[in-house]
Amino acid sequence: MAEINCTQVTEFSLMGFTEEPVAQVTLFLMFLLIYLFTILGNLGMIALIRASPQLHSPMYYFLGNLAFVDLCSSTGITPKMLVDFMSEKKGIAYVGCVAQVFIFDLFGMTECFLLAMMAYDRYMAICHPLVYPLVMSPKYCFQLVTGSYLMGLTNGMGQTICMSSLSFCGSRVIHLFFCDISPLISLSTSNTTLSRIILTTSASLFGLSSGLIVLVSYVAIVSAILNIRSAEGMRKAFSTCASHITTVSIFYGTSLFVYLKPSSDSSRDDKWAAVVYTVVTPMLNPLIYSLRNTEVKEALRRLTKPK
Repeated sequence: MAEINCTQVTEFSLMGFTEEPVAQVTLFLMFLLIYLFTILGNLGMIALIRASPQLHSPMYYFLGNLAFVDLCSSTGITPKMLVDFMSEKKGIAYVGCVAQVFIFDLFGMTECFLLAMMAYDRYMAICHPLVYPLVMSPKYCFQLVTGSYLMGLTNGMGQTICMSSLSFCGSRVIHLFFCDISPLISLSTSNTTLSRIILTTSASLFGLSSGLIVLVSYVAIVSAILNIRSAEGMRKAFSTCASHITTVSIFYGTSLFVYLKPSSDSSRDDKWAAVVYTVVTPMLNPLIYSLRNTEVKEALRRLTKPK
């Protein structure tokens, strides 16, 4: 009877960070700067990779796609958050919420697999350098990247279908600054068994598998580096994957904190952790790879050097 009398939801309310006007203006300016740096940094990384022949290698092919994914995922969330800081009513239409769920899960899972492919690339470069050029061919790299996008697309479509099957007759307040499937399942008044199965299966098959690839790759990489006799050789080997280790640690660390901690949808700490992997990490990635990578700095120097 409750399902029959349930009115079709047309809008959700997003729980902001604060209601204080001064704090909202401060946060608006801070996140606006972060978003601008995200756009400039990732577009700049993509342009630099395409314009520099010395960066036309598997590692930077993956990095260019990572920059594109970061740009898209941040654009799907940050502009709406900025508007909410300046709006008295922090609402999002049902269609807009569905779009955010799709974009977030599409590019979020794609990033997981791209990070896994980058770890596999470093494994091949360090542990099997003689066959690396043969194995990591342009065709194979294209297949790996395409597979990452397909995994993300499958996850995004699955979570979107999951949301479309839910009914919302009670509270419509989402305790986050964007629409995510987990708090939506908690808000639903319909039977969420199938939705939870889809969410758990997706996290297990996609999230854990990509994380396992990263873990196994770096266990083998560390083992190989420790077997290098010269200190200079160890330093060079470690420097080739230091940037990627930093990115993986930030992305997976904050993601696991949010999704594995009980009642994450109502925790203020979890909300700020979500800020890190949805807003801050896309800005940090191009900085991490440019400041800690000598090849990127050299390519940038050549492009900016006067003729």
